Amino acid sequence: MKGLRKYLTPFAPDQSGAVSVLYELGGILVICDAGGCVGNVCGFDEPRWFSKKSAIFSAGLRDMDAILGRDDRLVAKLSDAAEKVEASFAAIIGTPVPAVIGTDYKALGRMTEKKTGLPVITVDTDGMELYDAGQEKAYLALFKAFAVEKLPVEAGRIGILGATPQDVSDLHFPEKIKAALKNNACNRNIICYGMGDGLDAVKTASAAEKNLVVSPSGLAAARYLEESFGTPYEACYPLAKELIPEDGCDYTGKKVLVVHQQVIANAIRDEIRARGGAEVTVGSWFAMKTELKEEGDLALKEEDDFTELAENGGWDVIFADGCMARMIPKFAGKFVNVTHFAVSGKLRQQG
Repeated sequence: MKGLRKYLTPFAPDQSGAVSVLYELGGILVICDAGGCVGNVCGFDEPRWFSKKSAIFSAGLRDMDAILGRDDRLVAKLSDAAEKVEASFAAIIGTPVPAVIGTDYKALGRMTEKKTGLPVITVDTDGMELYDAGQEKAYLALFKAFAVEKLPVEAGRIGILGATPQDVSDLHFPEKIKAALKNNACNRNIICYGMGDGLDAVKTASAAEKNLVVSPSGLAAARYLEESFGTPYEACYPLAKELIPEDGCDYTGKKVLVVHQQVIANAIRDEIRARGGAEVTVGSWFAMKTELKEEGDLALKEEDDFTELAENGGWDVIFADGCMARMIPKFAGKFVNVTHFAVSGKLRQQG
């Protein structure tokens, strides 16, 4: 049945994704809502909230403020916050409220910059898309605003784009990716944008020798950096090996389904293929970028889509978040848990 959820919780919306990109960058983040969206972001969609604080505010729009488009109220509130919070920039993030009334984000940004003296970026999320769409918009807005200077390329500097807890499901990802990449003697400076490295790293993004895109939401920004500064990029997930259990399983000749965000799923596919001649199909509840797809890859929309695919597809092995195992009681093959925070709200267990 269309829209029916019996097992999966609702996925995080686009405004939550935008916040996840900007969370660690030292800005004032204003969600342009009536008050409920901030609670959802901090309580459910952003696991760093419980260990690393960020200046996230609700615009607190009342009915008449929204109806009459009283942007001056928001500007005044943000200006007051800027006097009390040390911040390097401000961001205004959209929700259904400003989308319905047709808020002019560019004008709102200019008004706020003039009043606060801070650089202001706006992200026109509308609450109708999923988290990855908001991440994509936020990354693009961020780099267009701050990565403006062409710097000499620094040999061995690698930028990591698309890393947020929703996608990598591991708060220790920055340390892990830096350790893994530095095993290559050529890589001397690994920058993980928005997760481990701050706004200064964004401002000097043009100095990167290469960018690695670890989730689909980082692709648009990677293309922008390539067009603007000539920085090449590659969509890959260097830590894929740790997602595949070392249990002696022989994948040769097996039919395998991998369901995750597209870049991680592709990386798992590549690793399985390297271990034997398996037939591997990738699926995702989220963005399926054409440039990363193979024939037969698919986008999942409804719970029934996954249930029917898993139980009738003749799969020997399924890689997916553990919460999805209960959706396929008739599946007789091997199920491998690959945690995806955006699906289950759970992080990978360390150990």
